Amino acid sequence: MINQLNIEPLTAKEFAIFGQVIEIGDNDPILINDGNAKRYNTAADLQFTDGKAVVSIFRSQPLARPIVLRKMECHDLGTQAFIPLNNRPWLVVVAAKGEFAPANMRAFLAQANQGVNFAAGTWHHFSLALGEVSDFLVIDRQGKSADCREIALDPAIQLGELP
Repeated sequence: MINQLNIEPLTAKEFAIFGQVIEIGDNDPILINDGNAKRYNTAADLQFTDGKAVVSIFRSQPLARPIVLRKMECHDLGTQAFIPLNNRPWLVVVAAKGEFAPANMRAFLAQANQGVNFAAGTWHHFSLALGEVSDFLVIDRQGKSADCREIALDPAIQLGELP
């Protein structure tokens, strides 16, 4: 049997318990570079208990539709930020940190101008490209200790229709 999970629009308020939405928000920018650029601070709160921050690019293949989720993962030792690079919407699937519970899962449709920063310990599905191969700038922790727990979803969970 496959359970279904509805998809909702990504907003900073609804995502707050899982981390931060990375986007230009209501905060006032600081003019820099002789007024030729605006800097929007505090877009993400990066935290690592050990190791160092690294910047990578992930190239994600879209899953076949209907999208069926078969596992989730979490990283306890640091945050993990995903910023889309291809100007297209994508999906974010999360569950609160702590003991994993499928009933706590939420799925969000992120717009092309929205990234996310998963709080340490937040359960999430790997990045879900929609329609085409998509690239993501990723800022996360690299260290001597492994930091990826995975859990199989049994039964699998099918995502509902896009809003």
